[in-house]
Amino acid sequence: MTVQLMRNATCVIRYGGKTLLLDPYLSDAGASPAIANTPNPRPNPLVPLPVAASDVVRGIDATLVTHTHNDHWDAPARTLLPKPAPLFVQPPDSARITQAGFTDVRAIDTSVSWEGVTITRTGAQHGTGATGQRMGPVSGYVLSRTGSPTLYIAGDSVWCPEVAAAIQAHRPSIIFLNAGAAQFLEGGPITMDVDDVVKVCQAAPQATIVAMHMEAVNHCLLTRDGLRAGLAQAAITATVHIPRDGELLNLA
Repeated sequence: MTVQLMRNATCVIRYGGKTLLLDPYLSDAGASPAIANTPNPRPNPLVPLPVAASDVVRGIDATLVTHTHNDHWDAPARTLLPKPAPLFVQPPDSARITQAGFTDVRAIDTSVSWEGVTITRTGAQHGTGATGQRMGPVSGYVLSRTGSPTLYIAGDSVWCPEVAAAIQAHRPSIIFLNAGAAQFLEGGPITMDVDDVVKVCQAAPQATIVAMHMEAVNHCLLTRDGLRAGLAQAAITATVHIPRDGELLNLA
């Protein structure tokens, strides 16, 4: 399988002979205001896509949406994605996406089978305490197929019992993490910080980790260099990729 990071959590995954788009955030740089009550008040996205938005969606067989916050599902995505193509979502988001005109919205309660690929929904926590409650429901996904590595997409989550349980239950070979330590002016991070990524590496020492969701939205404070430095300080020996926007990784 391969993955090409576009920006933030948006990536194109080629898995089991199919091409999947994860969490499309396709707006032009600076098109949206800064997320309120957060550090670094700059318009979002902070950086442009590495290719044209129309090229991101070209050739996509299906789309996976972990949740519908704007940096994972935005207006250009709703415009550019073909309305009849399969779109996999968590149940709380199915009505909103159907109302946007998509005609093959598949809400995953537990798991679904599609074109030989099993997609299993996993739990997540988009922060802790009252902040996590305000962020609303989020999900991750596990992709599995005979002859292919098991891929766990953790989604917008901190380290939590749900992430630990997903790793234990599915024993993924590859794990996608949303790092960046996104946060508001009050409360802790709502995506993974260095300590959280370290815990995932320790829980799945044989897995290949791909860390994304950095340097694209104003409230993400952990940079790629900061994550590299933190992993080095923690003496992590697991394989951790921290791709640049546009970078293609072969994870076969």
